[in-house]
Amino acid sequence: MKRRLTTAVASASVAAALLLAAPVAAQAYVPTGPNTVTVTVSSNGPVPVSGFQPGTTVTFTLVGRGVTGANIATANLPVTSASVTKTADSSGAATAVVTLPANPSGPYTLAASGARADGSAGSGSGSNPGGGTALPATGVNGESLMGIYVGGGALVLAGATVAVAAKVRRNRAENKA
Repeated sequence: MKRRLTTAVASASVAAALLLAAPVAAQAYVPTGPNTVTVTVSSNGPVPVSGFQPGTTVTFTLVGRGVTGANIATANLPVTSASVTKTADSSGAATAVVTLPANPSGPYTLAASGARADGSAGSGSGSNPGGGTALPATGVNGESLMGIYVGGGALVLAGATVAVAAKVRRNRAENKA
């Protein structure tokens, strides 16, 4: 009976930890970079973004709670994102129409990505804003994960220690009997 209770408590603890950690991993992606303009959206309507090369394709990505369509959001859903592609006009401006729910919840971010008119980056030449030809740094920095690695290793070590101690105790009890 005692073993079943211990197993049930351990299983519930692991399940609770996984449920609490799940939302951290499920964050929506907001595009960033030298060719991206990010705007916080707080009301419905057209959102013009200028500074692109005329005629270039501009990708608008809306990120927020319950984003479901290319540019329509609904409330009380997880943070997600959706994209739509527009073409910049002759002055280099592109416009996306955003419709938020009646009761918006949390921030809504609209990112516009495309070739910029100032030519600082993204002209398709393979160069980055620093002027070099090296690839930009993307992804996860391994040093930032060091705490997770150390913590995970400590948990595995603690679990192994408990398992070995239980096995030794069981063997000693059997040898005495």
